[in-house]
Amino acid sequence: MNKAFVLNIIKGFLMGAANVIPGVSGGTMAFVTGIYEGLIGGLKNMDIKALKLLMARDFSALWSRINGSLLAAVFIGVGLSIISLAKLLEYCIEFHSIPTFAYFFGLILASVPFVGKAVQKWSFGPVLAGVLGTALAVTISFINPAQENDSFWYVFICGIVAICSMILPGLSGSFILLIMGNYVLVLSGLTKIDLGIILPFALGCGVGLLAFSHILNWLFSKYKDITISSLSGFILGSLLIIWPWKTAIEETLHIGEKTKKVIKGYNWFLPSELNWELGLSVLMIVVGVISVWGIEKMAENEKEEQV
Repeated sequence: MNKAFVLNIIKGFLMGAANVIPGVSGGTMAFVTGIYEGLIGGLKNMDIKALKLLMARDFSALWSRINGSLLAAVFIGVGLSIISLAKLLEYCIEFHSIPTFAYFFGLILASVPFVGKAVQKWSFGPVLAGVLGTALAVTISFINPAQENDSFWYVFICGIVAICSMILPGLSGSFILLIMGNYVLVLSGLTKIDLGIILPFALGCGVGLLAFSHILNWLFSKYKDITISSLSGFILGSLLIIWPWKTAIEETLHIGEKTKKVIKGYNWFLPSELNWELGLSVLMIVVGVISVWGIEKMAENEKEEQV
């Protein structure tokens, strides 16, 4: 197991951890850690040609085409994170939410300039794209949820939008489903194994993943500066949701015989008094910033060794 593979496992681990945090997408961590384009390219290449290579049992060519080493390492990291870290993060969010969100706030705050520096020339187009990306992410956080709709095509569209938001930095898939009004419907369908909900949603996820990966790959190849700046804006706008000092606006939803509280919005505020929690939270923001710096240094060392 070489150093690059281990490093990509760590990056996948961070992606898995991010998915536990409300409002943070795995796509954000993928972008911060520098594997976003590689992941999108690998997913984009899961096409007819890849299927032909699989049928021909040309596994070496297939592995190379889909960037198998990267995808395998990332999936291993995500799996390890979910198994080992998810419960710990859920505990931290429930009992120590402000310091926990402070760490991720620092992580994302530091990622904005690191991602933005990938823009080769900050002309009018990239600047405008960054502003629009920020505005869109902020606007989404204020949208009121729609009404539930169980029609085949709407659930199919929900699948497309949800999977796209999961791989788009700055957006949370579950948060988008809640806005579209079908969070409970999909969750209930998965719990009850309702194929009438699962099939159109899964179909939408598959179509969305393949189509959106092609779109993003095309955008990166044709309009890289504008794409990166708009995604930087999305990440910057997501800081509003990650802001540590806030109270959640919750709604109790009934899923079959069970109830589940979901967050439909936030009330933000500034810390009003000096105490140990504020000191710890500021420290966690600094730790988050240092974490991004450390990841960047590891990535730079990896590139130097490859050269």
